[in-house]
Amino acid sequence: MEHQSEGSQATTKIIIVDDDQFQLKLLSHQLSMVGYKNVVAFDDGQTALDHMAGQVLDSTIVILDLNMPNMDGLEFLQKLQETEFTGALLLVSGEDERVVQSAEALASSYNLWVLGHLNKPVQQEQLQKYLKQLDAQKEKSLVGEKEHSYEAARLKQAIESGELSNFYQPKVLLDTGELVGVEALVRWEHPEDGLILPDHFIDLAEENELIDSIAQQVLSSALSDSKLWKEAGINITVAVNISMYNLNTRDFISYLEKELLASGINPQDLILEVTESKLMKDYSLVLDMLTRLRLRRVNLSIDDFGTGHSSMTQLRDIPFNELKIDRGFVHSACDNATLHGIFDGSIQLAKNLGIKTVAEGVENEADWSFLDGSGCDLAQGFFIGKPMRALELREWKTQWAERYEQIAI
Repeated sequence: MEHQSEGSQATTKIIIVDDDQFQLKLLSHQLSMVGYKNVVAFDDGQTALDHMAGQVLDSTIVILDLNMPNMDGLEFLQKLQETEFTGALLLVSGEDERVVQSAEALASSYNLWVLGHLNKPVQQEQLQKYLKQLDAQKEKSLVGEKEHSYEAARLKQAIESGELSNFYQPKVLLDTGELVGVEALVRWEHPEDGLILPDHFIDLAEENELIDSIAQQVLSSALSDSKLWKEAGINITVAVNISMYNLNTRDFISYLEKELLASGINPQDLILEVTESKLMKDYSLVLDMLTRLRLRRVNLSIDDFGTGHSSMTQLRDIPFNELKIDRGFVHSACDNATLHGIFDGSIQLAKNLGIKTVAEGVENEADWSFLDGSGCDLAQGFFIGKPMRALELREWKTQWAERYEQIAI
């Protein structure tokens, strides 16, 4: 069996909390077998919390049994949240899979880092999988994107000086692998901090009335790039994300019409993606605006489907013609009966409404294989193609055609 890196074994502390003495000894032995020596075990939750009090626990894994007397695993999670624990969690249980998934969701709602869960009796291979996963995530975080915070004035300067750029992620037909569209994803190319993802500046833009300027830049660039692709023989749709704040006035429709006219792009080749969880503010205005857009033949996509609170109402009222199933219901659904069921239900719902479906978050071959025969129309994700600059699309298209021949066998 492949062992973890020696550095990881030396710096990682593991705390086991389980009232079963045999389980404590078994887990301690399994961890020792793969080189982890800094392991402490407790048969009571409060004793474990007392031990952890005042310690730096960044490089700590807590392996927690959910079924314990006195303080059960759920109460332990609540108290662990209060300690501002920043290590990783592995849940252990012999309970029904849905119960364990609910416990994972509860821990995540506490902003605790959950690696996953182990079924009793714990298998060495299962434990090792999560330890390797932890190592990979740690390594990624060391070389990953740095956290930065920005002022509105700096973002405004970035918009005006042209520091925002469009990247494009491909969308392909599942049946044939054919490239049929891309999604435009904005990036801030910061001169000192490098490539900044929208999670770090979109909220700031919305709060400071800068979101219209960003949306207009993204839309204008997307239509311009679409025109260049069509001239090169790549006839695809381009999807642009819009914020609720872009729909506050009818000025957005006027701007959109002018841009479409200037670019010569047909409205049918443009998709506007609206995030579901943001649809309910000033609902009548949203309904008015989105219906007007569909009357102009612009496509509407309900983004991140399944993560909001009024999906059925929105599907009933708003003329969406595309439904994007959130990555949380696609990635790893092949190994999760609950996710599988939600995914299948979403596909059937869309079919009943005559709406095209897109699976987001296709990150590996297992996700791709899961979609085979699912009835889903399109797929998007890192397994297919990462977000890229407009000029890179032609080369990617050639490479993808070669890859698709292999994975389609």
